[in-house]
Amino acid sequence: MNNSKRQWLQTSLHGLVISAFTMGALSTVTGAMAQAAYPSKPISLVVPYPPGGATDIIGRIMAQAMTKSLGQPVVVENKAGAGTVIGAAEVAQAQADGYTLLISSNTTFTVNPAIKVKLPYDPAKNFESVAGIGSSPLVLLANPNVPVKTVKELVAAANQPSAKFAFGSFGSGTTSHLAGEMFKYMAGVDILHVPYKGSAPAMTDLIGGQIQFTFDTNVAALPMLRAGKVKAIAVTSAQRSSTLPEVPTIAEAGYPGYEMVPWIVIVAPRGLPKAVSQKLTNTIQDILKDPNSKRDLERAGLEVAFEAPQSYDKRVATELPLLRAYVHRAKITAD
Repeated sequence: MNNSKRQWLQTSLHGLVISAFTMGALSTVTGAMAQAAYPSKPISLVVPYPPGGATDIIGRIMAQAMTKSLGQPVVVENKAGAGTVIGAAEVAQAQADGYTLLISSNTTFTVNPAIKVKLPYDPAKNFESVAGIGSSPLVLLANPNVPVKTVKELVAAANQPSAKFAFGSFGSGTTSHLAGEMFKYMAGVDILHVPYKGSAPAMTDLIGGQIQFTFDTNVAALPMLRAGKVKAIAVTSAQRSSTLPEVPTIAEAGYPGYEMVPWIVIVAPRGLPKAVSQKLTNTIQDILKDPNSKRDLERAGLEVAFEAPQSYDKRVATELPLLRAYVHRAKITAD
């Protein structure tokens, strides 16, 4: 090979190397720019309950703060029905791109799967956590005209032959439903369960006297308690709630071991791009650290506590089999 051909070949190979390097660099930059652009359009935050309930209130506070942090509208969409199943199923089938999120409690992720035989989603396979944001203990509430003030008085009244008590929940298969069934089982009382399509309609009927009791979150309970429209009998947490420190727990009222506390988490369809997931997690963590946002959430009744995404998988793996065993033992059904 003469010198001119050798020089031409070396020049061509050098050009190919430079082109390949350039294309690779451009590809990396383009990918990074695409990830950095998230979010480039509005985000849907699905609340699987009607407006006005605890999850809806918390979701709207979070959506407002996320909108400010992310620079794109985070729009709350209420997809109520079937004890959160309708909204959860829709999110499970959505594209895993970070533009469809779900805010819900363990009603969706462990209680429904423990009670219901068939679900259109799998809590472990279809969802991944963006972040846990805290918990909201349930409160056993009574209409002010019901002549009981304590758990002991309630049990005594419910055991009277003429008693016709009913408790409302925010849906069959929800944490409030299970809390009521657990109470009935442990206290040995027969109180009719009346499921509603969310917290707000159950609260309306409690205030109106159509039902005597509800198990509802302190987020929904606090405004009505402050207004004197309902009264608190007990809370469902193992320890007294910081938002209602004067209200005893069901456990300390004579039923040790009783506990049912909804934990709240924001999830996405499983398979989020890592950069998108990390951005959402960091955003929510910063919101929960922000004094103003934290104050708003606590005033609403949420006991704020950030949990990293991996906590969700651990919770589901631990809590679900325990609830299934309890449901089987107590013969609880989804009505």
